[in-house]
Amino acid sequence: MVKVIASSVRKGNVLDVDGKLYVVLTAANFHPGKGTPVTQVDMRRIVDGVKVSERWRTTEQVERAFVEDKTYQFLYEDGEGFHFMNPENYDQVAVDVETVGDAKPYLQEGMSVILSIYEGMALALQLPRQMTFEIVETEPVVKGQTASSSYKPAILNNGVRTMVPPHVNAGTRVVILTEDNSYVERAKD
Repeated sequence: MVKVIASSVRKGNVLDVDGKLYVVLTAANFHPGKGTPVTQVDMRRIVDGVKVSERWRTTEQVERAFVEDKTYQFLYEDGEGFHFMNPENYDQVAVDVETVGDAKPYLQEGMSVILSIYEGMALALQLPRQMTFEIVETEPVVKGQTASSSYKPAILNNGVRTMVPPHVNAGTRVVILTEDNSYVERAKD
């Protein structure tokens, strides 16, 4: 086990809390104007899937379990779950729907992801930080809107909803930040 400060905990990390392993679902640092900065972490207990919320001071030490982060290639989805292959030795791993979670719409055949493996079991999945998608539906531009602060809703070709600037129309390829479905820029391809 490795001790790390709470503020460095990220989504997908595996923590050892009171002798039980948890996978981090969300982690956010809060810096109130008055008082101590804290890290709010939502986790899922690996043994039984129970979701837990913890709050630590950002400077507190937490134990991070040693898991192996390896690159795997997504193959397909079926009744057993999502199937990934290790490109080095061609070993296949089936990952359940709960572990994949909100990453499901982003999975594309053949894409590389990082799986956190602990004792032969996949605990967490990390997508590439940014991915490119095409906008299939968005609202038309309304005259008089300022381009700086107003965004409009759009639906990507993977079904995910996001907010885009007014100049972006249906058919445009855009780069999306996978951790929060936010618009980054127009695709350069």
